Amino acid sequence: MNKTDLIDHIAQEADISKAAAGRALDAVIGGVKGALKKGGSVTLVGFGTFAVGKRTARTGRNPRTGAAIKIKAAKVPKFRPGKALKDALN
Repeated sequence: MNKTDLIDHIAQEADISKAAAGRALDAVIGGVKGALKKGGSVTLVGFGTFAVGKRTARTGRNPRTGAAIKIKAAKVPKFRPGKALKDALN
């Protein structure tokens, strides 16, 4: 399922136009991005939690030359599924 499919599904389930469903989806994604950018987390009960993880700096290898390179520390998005989502899949 891609974004267009998800917008179609939201529009059908909520009985709203595709344009409104697209704006709603963009608002949700924007809200999650904004919260994560501030270092917070977003918990959707029954679905899961979006949070920010930290990846430490490390040494890697250039696959073409084999030379050692330094990889900077980074913040990465993480998702931890909730119990209801896990139960729905199993």
